[in-house]
Amino acid sequence: MRAKRHVVLAGALALVLLMLNACGSQAPGEGTAEQGDTGNAGKKVKIGVTQVVNHASLDEAYKGFVQALKDNGYTEGDNLVIDYQNAQGDPTNAATIGQKFATGGVDLVLGIGTSVSQAAAKEVKDVPVLFTAVTDPVGAGLVQSMEKPGANVTGTTDLHPEAVSRLMEFIKEQVNGVTAVGILANEGEQNTVVNVQKAEEALTALGLKAVKAPVTNSSEVKQAAESLIGKVQAIYVPSDNTVVSGLGAVVSVANENKIPLFVAEKDSVKNGGVASFGFEYYDLGYTTGKMAVDMLKNGKKPADTPVQIPEALDLALNVKAAEAQGFAVTDDLKKQVKPENLFE
Repeated sequence: MRAKRHVVLAGALALVLLMLNACGSQAPGEGTAEQGDTGNAGKKVKIGVTQVVNHASLDEAYKGFVQALKDNGYTEGDNLVIDYQNAQGDPTNAATIGQKFATGGVDLVLGIGTSVSQAAAKEVKDVPVLFTAVTDPVGAGLVQSMEKPGANVTGTTDLHPEAVSRLMEFIKEQVNGVTAVGILANEGEQNTVVNVQKAEEALTALGLKAVKAPVTNSSEVKQAAESLIGKVQAIYVPSDNTVVSGLGAVVSVANENKIPLFVAEKDSVKNGGVASFGFEYYDLGYTTGKMAVDMLKNGKKPADTPVQIPEALDLALNVKAAEAQGFAVTDDLKKQVKPENLFE
């Protein structure tokens, strides 16, 4: 009788173990798609975000990215964890952040700006790395080509092919007596090099002189702007993180000396530049967020995902800044600007 009880108990134990093994073989979220549209229900997604520095355009790109995730079922505090890091313009910080994400168990990395994207791409090899607000992804070594990135890295660029040349043409047409344009830039930033080259080429083609005022950090921005006084009739600030982070100092110099300030970004128009041809960085970030969703939900590979460029290229105009900087805004000029791009 005792032997029989042992056989029964052993059989029951085997049945329990079999059931436990069957449950344990189910992948996380498997069979529970009806619980949510996250593509991996029941599993929290972790995204590492590295941003080169705080300024309006980059901040907007981040907001757009997060909103795209939210609109597609990924919400912080629910099924999404975002580890946001800011390098504060320091390459050492950027490298450390990249190393952190390489071992931090993230499902995807977003780089906002060129240098932090380069640092992330160097360290992170096992998950997708997306970038946004990068001017020259190929020149920065982030992708092999815009159409076929070729590795685990892709994203969105903030340089529309015609943006710089159209703005230089605008300066030629609209600034009375212009012969020289000052360019404030930190050419230690790879993205800035391309932007400045395009500006110089466009100005030369228009018969205008480019006068460069170099900076290496934001504390030098005001002095560099002041060095252009008496030499130029307009100032151009490209999509340069160092200069844009200190844009207020350039605006002050432009206002005090009646030198019209032209900028590469719409957000910089809002913050005191006269005009730009551009787009919303929020939209750029949103596009990047949709790319992230496609990878998280559908398993799309960065290598096969072309780099996206801004679709819109609209004139933005700040009437108050124009008045402060001695730039005449006519009614005809106002009519060329969409209401949402006109700041009065």
